[in-house]
Amino acid sequence: MRLTQQTNYAVRALMYCAANPDKPSKVAEIAASFSMSETHLFKIMKVLVDADLMKTIRGRNGGIVLPRPAEQISVGQVVRATEESFLLAECFDSGRQDCPLVNHCGFNSVLHEALEAFLGVLDKCTIADLADNRASIRHLLQIEDPLLPKNMAAAE
Repeated sequence: MRLTQQTNYAVRALMYCAANPDKPSKVAEIAASFSMSETHLFKIMKVLVDADLMKTIRGRNGGIVLPRPAEQISVGQVVRATEESFLLAECFDSGRQDCPLVNHCGFNSVLHEALEAFLGVLDKCTIADLADNRASIRHLLQIEDPLLPKNMAAAE
């Protein structure tokens, strides 16, 4: 199974926000940190907001934040929200019943079991787990430390 770029970017954006819980994150900053298109990231943000995995704050000091603690957002939730299809084989598509074995096929049931196991592992992992090393993530993504004066943060 291969996850889409949308899912990859969604997880990255959530990790960014988890590493920066002290203030709303700007889409432009996230996009620049990961060298991704702001336009594409805005589309992904809409999906995350609609799934209650991201919250927007309007105004001059606005941006995006996690709607609840990162420990309460599983990677499985993100994948389910951002992936459009989990059809591992043509026979997973209920509209395609051209195989005479579709309802009695061992392959179909093995793939279904594998998909459930895959999602089960992702359900056990949270965004907090992925962003566990917050200091390193903040450094690598060049997220300012709100406790340091701006000129000190730039010197690091």
